[in-house]
Amino acid sequence: MAVIDVNPAARPGHLVEAHSTFQPRIIFFHFALGAMLLVLAADLGYQQLFKTNAYYEVERTQNQRRIILPGPRGAIVDREGRVLAGNHSRWAVVLDLGELRSEFRREYFQIVKNFREAGTLETPAPKSRKKARAPGSKDDISERLMARIARATVVQRYLDQVNAVLGSQLQVESDSLEKQFREERLLPFMLVDDLSPEECARLIERLPVRSPLQVYASSTRYYPYDSAAAHTLGYVSVNPDIDAQNFPGEGLHTFKMKGSIGRDGLEKQFDAQLQGKAGGAIFRVDPDGYSIDKPIERLSPAEGGKVVTSLDVDLQLAAEKCLTEEVQFPGAAVALDVNTGEVLVLASKPDYNLNELSPRFSTTLAAEIQSKGAWLNRAMSGVYQPGSTFKLITALAGLRSGVLTPDSAYTTNGTYLVGNHAFHDHGGCPTGEFDFRAAIEQSVNTYFINFGLQIGVDAIAAEAHRFHLDERTGIELPGETGAMLIGNPAWKKKRYNDDWRPGDTANMAFGQGYVGVTPLQMACFMASLARGQTYTKPTLLHVAGRAPQRTEPIGLSAENYRALLEGMERAVTQGTARRGAVPGLHFAAKTGTAQREVYENGRLKGKVELAWYVGFAPIDRPEIAFAVLIEGDTPDESFAGGLYAAPVVKAMLAKWWEKKQRGDALVAPKVLPPHQ
Repeated sequence: MAVIDVNPAARPGHLVEAHSTFQPRIIFFHFALGAMLLVLAADLGYQQLFKTNAYYEVERTQNQRRIILPGPRGAIVDREGRVLAGNHSRWAVVLDLGELRSEFRREYFQIVKNFREAGTLETPAPKSRKKARAPGSKDDISERLMARIARATVVQRYLDQVNAVLGSQLQVESDSLEKQFREERLLPFMLVDDLSPEECARLIERLPVRSPLQVYASSTRYYPYDSAAAHTLGYVSVNPDIDAQNFPGEGLHTFKMKGSIGRDGLEKQFDAQLQGKAGGAIFRVDPDGYSIDKPIERLSPAEGGKVVTSLDVDLQLAAEKCLTEEVQFPGAAVALDVNTGEVLVLASKPDYNLNELSPRFSTTLAAEIQSKGAWLNRAMSGVYQPGSTFKLITALAGLRSGVLTPDSAYTTNGTYLVGNHAFHDHGGCPTGEFDFRAAIEQSVNTYFINFGLQIGVDAIAAEAHRFHLDERTGIELPGETGAMLIGNPAWKKKRYNDDWRPGDTANMAFGQGYVGVTPLQMACFMASLARGQTYTKPTLLHVAGRAPQRTEPIGLSAENYRALLEGMERAVTQGTARRGAVPGLHFAAKTGTAQREVYENGRLKGKVELAWYVGFAPIDRPEIAFAVLIEGDTPDESFAGGLYAAPVVKAMLAKWWEKKQRGDALVAPKVLPPHQ
């Protein structure tokens, strides 16, 4: 039996090490470890509880994409609601790249296999070597090239399906495909744009319903009357920078379908109103940028607001048809509602087909329009000497100053000498004695030169200023010129450092020399004269029941005003304006012919004539005022207002009178007598 020594420590020479359960040295590490665990737990709690939104936002920006879709533009209509600028469908064939991922991958591997079998591609390096390989190396470039070839090959197969239906031989634009694949692969890739209705029908019938190929309809600007009111309506171009207000996802990577933006005319002036309200969708995407399932949020686009213009398309077409087919010279035609200033016609020729400019146009087309001088809106941006139509300003100045009366007479032999310069009456003007009414009827230059010299330049210029012929009209269109001119001695001294001479006054008295106005200004002048007032503000917006304009009275006695209108009426019935007469319609008018110098390579080539015809109708209760200008294009060619401009006036007034007889035209408010 073994004996256990229960007290070995008592044995002599045997040492025993004693250990205490309390160790102060490791207490510090206990606290340190506890503190670290506490910090870790606190940070974990902070990350989980307080930074959840931040992490969610990071996750959202990584796996969500936003697409913005433009809203259709609002329509531009005439005063009777007929569409002048609207939208129609533009059909295209598009391809959903997201549905082709597996095909891209299979084609890529097949191309790699083919290259290897041909011995033109080395065996891929191990992963460790791939990581060390410099970006842009030969192997890296060849892989990207093969991927590009694979994508183009797959897309071409689908395009060949379209070619088979359309009988075409279209090829994939590889650069466009790659650009979209890199930057906008979430959007459909356009294969064929602007399909005809027949092509669209064939494709819809023969393409599989669930094919990645789809016939896609977008909205594009359309002008039913082609070139009618081209300068007034304006045109649009592509707008890549649309935005959807109050649509979430501002921080997401966003793709934008192209919209449109107004570039000229009403399209530009009222672009904010016409712009549709953009919509959009938010998609969840995979790491490669392809969409997953249906959008998680969607906002439908909405059509923009409508602009109701004051134009009457019937009158507009009548004026433009005459300018194009009968007159065949550059020119402009303007017609206004006398009482409200609403513009019924605003035409300028030559012009352009607006449908050829939408949604974009080529530099070749732009150069062609430029070569014809068709960009210029002659109605409000062309400045011309008014010729004998300005005699009405001289007459008003003379009547108001007392130099002229309805009975003022002058006997002429057809020539008036001012200094060493001889002024002549127009060809066909009779000689002999003329009173005030007859001088307007026959547009006698020498009559107005004689009295114009007595009236003086200051009074004539002041009368022109009183009718605002030196100012922009303020019409709601961009590009109205500010280069109008009503000359006077101070202006000539400043401009040419030269004195004003009697010959300058003689020239101004019948609308030559230092005078320049636009057709729109002259139409406004006629509307003012018809109301017996001095200012008309034109507007291109129609408002039903708009109140008549009320401005400063003309300042003539009833007798003087009647004499002026009688002379203008006689011009239509038996004088220089008779070619514009419309059966059954009594109206007041004045013709004019002016000359403009033409230079070539800095040298005077000659002078072309300008033909004017202005007035208002009916004479007893005016409702419509008008001004027509025709430009001659051959130096030294005879070109009279009563001959070349009259057909356009007749065409406009005949259409207006026809509608008036049918009851289509607006009934004008009662006009106060001009002397009140």
